[in-house]
Amino acid sequence: MNVPNSLTMARMILIVPFVIILLNNTSGNGRFVALAIFILASMTDWLDGYLARKNHLVTNFGKFMDPLADKLLVSAAMISLVSMNRLPAWVVIIIISREFAISGFRLIASDNGIVIAAGWWGKCKTVSQMIMIILLIADLGGVFTLLEEIFIWLALALTVISLIDYIWKNRQVLNMQS
Repeated sequence: MNVPNSLTMARMILIVPFVIILLNNTSGNGRFVALAIFILASMTDWLDGYLARKNHLVTNFGKFMDPLADKLLVSAAMISLVSMNRLPAWVVIIIISREFAISGFRLIASDNGIVIAAGWWGKCKTVSQMIMIILLIADLGGVFTLLEEIFIWLALALTVISLIDYIWKNRQVLNMQS
């Protein structure tokens, strides 16, 4: 397994300690330890993509597993934030529903021999979600409360925009199933 794919797998493994610490240590330093783990895991997303492109190590495994690792990390964080009353459940339902829809779409494409890499809107969506999660975990109050609200709505908007863009750009996949 190459380094970028190993980083993707590490991101998936970091989900376990992140969730355990976040949900069991909401007061004191535990929240900041969980935040550090989340930031580290999020940074591997950028690093694995950078290394894969720079060193010509882009693989089909990476094209499938990198977005999956992102979805698992972000979904685990958002579900945890719902249980902590930091994020409305309806926002998480919309975001996770988009992820399931895109995963299903990718499976249909894969069955037809097509591998679809993440697009620009999807990457912006992921970054906005990660920033939203960081702000919500940090829970710094004051002006940051406004930033939390802005990023919740931004992440939600980019989730919908990226879904529409993804399906539109790859609509030929839908025609393969008729």
